[in-house]
Amino acid sequence: MFRPAVLAAAVIGLAAVTGGCTPLTSYSGFQAIEAKPADMKIGEDSKSTVTEKLGSPSTISTFDTNAWYYISQTTDRVAFYKPRVIKRDVVAIKFSAADEKVASVDTYTLKDGKVIAYSGHETPTRGREMTILEQLLGTVGRGGMLPNDDQDTPGNRPQDRR
Repeated sequence: MFRPAVLAAAVIGLAAVTGGCTPLTSYSGFQAIEAKPADMKIGEDSKSTVTEKLGSPSTISTFDTNAWYYISQTTDRVAFYKPRVIKRDVVAIKFSAADEKVASVDTYTLKDGKVIAYSGHETPTRGREMTILEQLLGTVGRGGMLPNDDQDTPGNRPQDRR
Protein backbone atom coordinates (compact mmCIF):
# COMPACT_ATOMS: atom_id res chain seq x y z
CA MET A 1 0.00 0.00 0.00
CA PHE A 2 2.96 2.24 0.56
CA ARG A 3 4.46 1.70 -2.90
CA PRO A 4 1.51 2.98 -5.02
CA ALA A 5 1.45 6.24 -3.05
CA VAL A 6 5.19 6.74 -3.57
CA LEU A 7 4.83 5.91 -7.25
CA ALA A 8 1.93 8.37 -7.64
CA ALA A 9 3.90 11.11 -5.85
CA ALA A 10 6.92 10.48 -8.07
CA VAL A 11 4.80 10.68 -11.23
CA ILE A 12 3.15 13.93 -10.08
CA GLY A 13 6.55 15.41 -9.14
CA LEU A 14 8.06 14.42 -12.47
CA ALA A 15 5.10 15.93 -14.35
CA ALA A 16 5.49 19.19 -12.40
CA VAL A 17 9.21 19.41 -13.13
CA THR A 18 8.85 18.69 -16.86
CA GLY A 19 5.82 21.00 -17.09
CA GLY A 20 8.01 23.88 -15.96
CA CYS A 21 10.31 23.31 -18.92
CA THR A 22 7.70 23.62 -21.64
CA PRO A 23 8.46 26.48 -24.01
CA LEU A 24 6.30 29.60 -23.95
CA THR A 25 5.69 30.87 -27.47
CA SER A 26 4.91 34.53 -28.01
CA TYR A 27 3.92 36.33 -31.18
CA SER A 28 4.63 40.02 -31.70
CA GLY A 29 4.37 42.54 -34.47
CA PHE A 30 2.08 42.45 -37.50
CA GLN A 31 -0.28 39.47 -37.61
CA ALA A 32 -1.94 38.84 -40.97
CA ILE A 33 -5.65 38.11 -40.49
CA GLU A 34 -7.29 38.19 -43.92
CA ALA A 35 -4.67 39.51 -46.33
CA LYS A 36 -0.92 38.97 -46.32
CA PRO A 37 1.51 41.79 -47.13
CA ALA A 38 3.21 39.62 -49.75
CA ASP A 39 -0.10 39.35 -51.65
CA MET A 40 -0.18 43.03 -52.61
CA LYS A 41 -0.27 43.50 -56.39
CA ILE A 42 2.45 45.58 -58.01
CA GLY A 43 1.06 48.50 -60.02
CA GLU A 44 -2.54 47.95 -58.83
CA ASP A 45 -2.63 48.58 -55.09
CA SER A 46 -2.09 52.08 -53.76
CA LYS A 47 -1.24 53.34 -50.29
CA SER A 48 -4.93 53.65 -49.40
CA THR A 49 -5.81 50.11 -50.54
CA VAL A 50 -2.80 48.66 -48.72
CA THR A 51 -3.92 50.47 -45.56
CA GLU A 52 -7.47 49.13 -45.99
CA LYS A 53 -6.28 45.54 -46.48
CA LEU A 54 -3.43 45.40 -43.98
CA GLY A 55 -3.81 48.34 -41.64
CA SER A 56 -1.05 50.74 -40.77
CA PRO A 57 2.51 49.46 -41.23
CA SER A 58 4.77 48.44 -38.37
CA THR A 59 7.17 51.19 -39.41
CA ILE A 60 7.76 53.65 -42.23
CA SER A 61 11.25 54.33 -43.51
CA THR A 62 12.87 57.39 -41.99
CA PHE A 63 14.52 58.57 -45.18
CA ASP A 64 11.92 57.46 -47.73
CA THR A 65 8.25 57.76 -46.79
CA ASN A 66 7.36 55.54 -49.75
CA ALA A 67 8.81 52.43 -48.05
CA TRP A 68 6.53 50.63 -45.58
CA TYR A 69 7.54 47.66 -43.45
CA TYR A 70 5.28 45.02 -41.89
CA ILE A 71 7.24 43.10 -39.25
CA SER A 72 6.23 39.97 -37.33
CA GLN A 73 8.24 37.79 -34.96
CA THR A 74 7.78 34.53 -33.04
CA THR A 75 9.88 33.78 -29.96
CA ASP A 76 10.26 30.80 -27.63
CA ARG A 77 11.25 30.97 -24.00
CA VAL A 78 12.08 27.95 -21.87
CA ALA A 79 12.16 28.39 -18.09
CA PHE A 80 14.74 31.03 -17.12
CA TYR A 81 16.70 31.09 -20.38
CA LYS A 82 16.79 34.09 -22.69
CA PRO A 83 14.05 34.19 -25.34
CA ARG A 84 15.04 32.68 -28.69
CA VAL A 85 13.72 34.06 -31.97
CA ILE A 86 12.23 31.23 -34.01
CA LYS A 87 10.71 33.12 -36.91
CA ARG A 88 10.91 36.69 -38.16
CA ASP A 89 9.26 38.05 -41.29
CA VAL A 90 9.77 41.54 -42.67
CA VAL A 91 7.76 42.54 -45.72
CA ALA A 92 8.98 45.73 -47.39
CA ILE A 93 6.40 47.41 -49.62
CA LYS A 94 7.79 50.25 -51.71
CA PHE A 95 5.58 52.72 -53.53
CA SER A 96 6.43 54.77 -56.61
CA ALA A 97 6.73 58.46 -55.86
CA ALA A 98 4.75 59.50 -58.94
CA ASP A 99 1.42 57.72 -58.46
CA GLU A 100 1.78 56.08 -55.00
CA LYS A 101 1.17 52.60 -56.43
CA VAL A 102 3.01 49.53 -55.17
CA ALA A 103 6.37 49.37 -56.94
CA SER A 104 7.86 46.31 -55.21
CA VAL A 105 7.12 43.80 -52.46
CA ASP A 106 10.14 42.15 -50.83
CA THR A 107 10.01 39.52 -48.10
CA TYR A 108 12.91 39.03 -45.69
CA THR A 109 13.20 36.22 -43.14
CA LEU A 110 15.43 35.47 -40.20
CA LYS A 111 18.04 34.02 -42.58
CA ASP A 112 18.37 37.40 -44.32
CA GLY A 113 19.28 39.17 -41.08
CA LYS A 114 22.83 40.05 -40.08
CA VAL A 115 24.40 39.89 -36.65
CA ILE A 116 25.84 43.22 -35.57
CA ALA A 117 28.69 43.32 -33.07
CA TYR A 118 28.02 46.02 -30.53
CA SER A 119 30.91 47.90 -29.01
CA GLY A 120 30.96 47.78 -25.23
CA HIS A 121 33.12 50.86 -24.90
CA GLU A 122 31.70 54.06 -23.48
CA THR A 123 31.76 57.31 -25.38
CA PRO A 124 33.87 59.87 -23.53
CA THR A 125 32.13 63.12 -22.65
CA ARG A 126 33.50 66.50 -21.79
CA GLY A 127 33.45 67.73 -18.23
CA ARG A 128 34.40 66.04 -15.04
CA GLU A 129 33.02 63.17 -12.99
CA MET A 130 31.16 64.18 -9.85
CA THR A 131 31.71 62.26 -6.64
CA ILE A 132 28.76 60.89 -4.68
CA LEU A 133 29.18 63.60 -2.05
CA GLU A 134 29.13 66.33 -4.73
CA GLN A 135 25.97 64.83 -6.23
CA LEU A 136 24.20 64.67 -2.86
CA LEU A 137 25.23 68.12 -1.69
CA GLY A 138 25.37 69.81 -5.10
CA THR A 139 22.11 71.75 -4.75
CA VAL A 140 22.68 72.95 -1.18
CA GLY A 141 22.80 76.73 -1.15
CA ARG A 142 21.28 77.19 -4.57
CA GLY A 143 17.82 77.76 -3.20
CA GLY A 144 16.20 75.07 -5.31
CA MET A 145 13.49 74.31 -2.74
CA LEU A 146 12.47 77.92 -2.09
CA PRO A 147 10.03 79.82 -4.32
CA ASN A 148 11.83 81.66 -7.09
CA ASP A 149 11.35 85.44 -6.97
CA ASP A 150 13.74 86.22 -9.82
CA GLN A 151 11.90 87.22 -12.96
CA ASP A 152 15.03 87.28 -15.09
CA THR A 153 15.96 83.62 -14.83
CA PRO A 154 15.68 81.65 -18.06
CA GLY A 155 12.52 79.60 -18.45
CA ASN A 156 10.24 82.04 -16.60
CA ARG A 157 7.58 84.01 -18.40
CA PRO A 158 7.23 87.67 -17.49
CA GLN A 159 3.45 87.32 -16.95
CA ASP A 160 3.75 84.17 -14.83
CA ARG A 161 3.13 85.20 -11.17
CA ARG A 162 3.30 82.12 -9.00
